[in-house]
Amino acid sequence: MFQPFFDRLPLSRYDLDRDYLARDRPDLFTELFADPATRVLPLFSGSALLKSATELALVPPSAIPSSELLVYLGRTTTATVTEPVGTPIVAAVLNDAGHLAEADWGSLRSLGAVLSDRDAGLFTEALGIVNWHNSHGFSPKTGEPTIPAKGGWVRVDPAGAEIYPRTDSAIIVGITDADDRLLLGRNALWESNRYSLLAGFVEPGESLETAVKREVFEESGLRVVDPVYLGSQPWPFPASLMLGFLAKLDPQSDGIGEPDGNEILEVRWFSRAELADALGEILLPGYTSIARAIIEEWYGSAIADGA
Repeated sequence: MFQPFFDRLPLSRYDLDRDYLARDRPDLFTELFADPATRVLPLFSGSALLKSATELALVPPSAIPSSELLVYLGRTTTATVTEPVGTPIVAAVLNDAGHLAEADWGSLRSLGAVLSDRDAGLFTEALGIVNWHNSHGFSPKTGEPTIPAKGGWVRVDPAGAEIYPRTDSAIIVGITDADDRLLLGRNALWESNRYSLLAGFVEPGESLETAVKREVFEESGLRVVDPVYLGSQPWPFPASLMLGFLAKLDPQSDGIGEPDGNEILEVRWFSRAELADALGEILLPGYTSIARAIIEEWYGSAIADGA
């Protein structure tokens, strides 16, 4: 049976208690690293250490080289062969891979769809908060350097002002016409044969539904109506929350798109049969993305195209 939509969002899976109250303990990492049960997820250059092709490596604190940042991710809520329920997990951003340089490392983009619920959630959480740290080394108010605090979930400037993580909301939308064809676009930054859904960031003072209508018109010249929310997925590349919608082409529109020529170079309508026939010629979004899930929601089944 075809899975419900939310169950097909790899990076929305989660199997961890974030244990947020522990973040206020002043000696949190000293306590955690004194606990023999604590395990560390090493990160280096945006990749995570792997135990196997489908499993993250969680190691004792003594096994990692020096780190430039520690973030307390929380405690496991289900047991594995090696980590019982309640295992504390810390993400460590390494200064240098050191003796782990020859080990296997993997990216979330390529692994998100094949990891377990626990590992997908851990990697997504870790990458999201680490990317925030990378872009907030200085206070947006004063320009002064900031330092991590509260288990890695806050940065503090010299005056004591606390800066909390931010997430950029972005809509992504599957657009259908009166014949139930789906609109796909080709982005200027992608391979010439890769097609996906239209998407864009929500602007200040804007509802999600208004963002859907505005972004679609800006990128394709088409007007849409009746945006319907499907679900959301974090996308920490570097800091987005993707909010998935379906919308219909405005009945008053002739359906002839005019791509903006800057971000979107081409838009095409596909029936299900046309999409199936084109799979040897075009590439669809990868299995980790919410775009893939929305396309398959419209298609009515999983699409095996090797993307």
